[in-house]
Amino acid sequence: MGQRIGRRRGLAGIAAAGSSIVWPVTFGGIRAAESRWKVERPGIGAIGLRYQGSVIAEKASQYGNLVALCDVDRHVREQARAAFGSTAAIFEDYREMLQQKSVDVVLIGTPDHWHAKMLMDACRSGRDVYCEKPLTLTVAEGKRVQDVVQSTGQIVQIGSWQRSDHRFRLAVELVRAGRIGRLQTVEVILGRNEVGGPFASAAVPKHINWDLWQGQTPDVAYSPERMHYTFRWWQEYSGGQMTDWGAHHVDIAQWAIDALPVEFSGTGRFPQTENGYNVPVEFSAVVRFANDVVLTISDTGRNGILFSGTEGRLFVNRGTISGSPVEALAQTPLPREQFVLYGSDNLSRPERSGKLDAIVNHMGNFFDCVEGRKTPLSDVASQHRSISTCHLANIAIRLGRTLKWDPVLERFPEDAEANGYLSRPQRAGFEVD
Repeated sequence: MGQRIGRRRGLAGIAAAGSSIVWPVTFGGIRAAESRWKVERPGIGAIGLRYQGSVIAEKASQYGNLVALCDVDRHVREQARAAFGSTAAIFEDYREMLQQKSVDVVLIGTPDHWHAKMLMDACRSGRDVYCEKPLTLTVAEGKRVQDVVQSTGQIVQIGSWQRSDHRFRLAVELVRAGRIGRLQTVEVILGRNEVGGPFASAAVPKHINWDLWQGQTPDVAYSPERMHYTFRWWQEYSGGQMTDWGAHHVDIAQWAIDALPVEFSGTGRFPQTENGYNVPVEFSAVVRFANDVVLTISDTGRNGILFSGTEGRLFVNRGTISGSPVEALAQTPLPREQFVLYGSDNLSRPERSGKLDAIVNHMGNFFDCVEGRKTPLSDVASQHRSISTCHLANIAIRLGRTLKWDPVLERFPEDAEANGYLSRPQRAGFEVD
């Protein structure tokens, strides 16, 4: 791990307009700890500490020491310190946490609209990053994130942990090995979006920094339903099930398809409730890929992924993997040593299935790659492409018409209206740049 430490970089321009704290423009003075990492565990700083943030913090703690905990909700950060140990420093603002010399690795478990900016700021400060899915709020953010990660040389793992779940990995390995013949269609079922509202505005609780929570999004009156788990039902902060479950299932589907999309169509019914959840009440999308595989994404049916080929079908979800290729493994095995999808596989890690166990291996893959300076399983390149498919499907649903897509230029050819949805206006002081 020592090679990484010497690449600490200054972070210019991190100060946010309107903040009461004036930040230095660089992270000068972060010590190069090349020799220290050979004898000590790295210091971990965690941002966003409600359920999923606390899960990844706990999984990471076997590889390093949790030295800094950050959340805009004082109750959440104090609960996290009580759970993880009183020696960790706590912060309201992640920018202050990134000033700490003790932090070597950053975990990001915040709502979606903060992922890209925090990830880039952490990389520019010289930290390797494990960031929760989805990688971005928009396609434009993903392009910028890739540039920053490449220019800084930091290791970044996105929390699309189904890639580390043995069932999902086996399913994709079987498809890519031709065990269902030539892949023709993939059906993904994500589940319904929540419906709710109108919600009453309320005074901002004293323990919450609402301005900082909103970040790049429009400044609106506080409602408790906008925060914590239910943020995902607001287009301002997320993309509903399409980007929530889609960051898992669409990612696995595209991993198996092994091509980029070229056409999108979709339909959806949107709620008209003022100050209420505003993602589609019903939605479906069809995506055609460059290799002529057709992916359908729907909110209704059995949650999971169904692969259909010229010689069979294969179904997988978080509880099962089934189909003739699975049954045939008894006669024609596909041992893990013959798997081809991982750039680097640590065979000493046992096969794991199920969310909490799979995250053990996903976090392990991250720290393996931090130590070996290798590309992790859910790197920003693959995850940008996967979540872009989800964003583009949402755009097609919103517009209700077929959209041609250029996956090289990452633009809708001659479609200014559709291209207008590839980015969003950003509130001054919180721009993702």
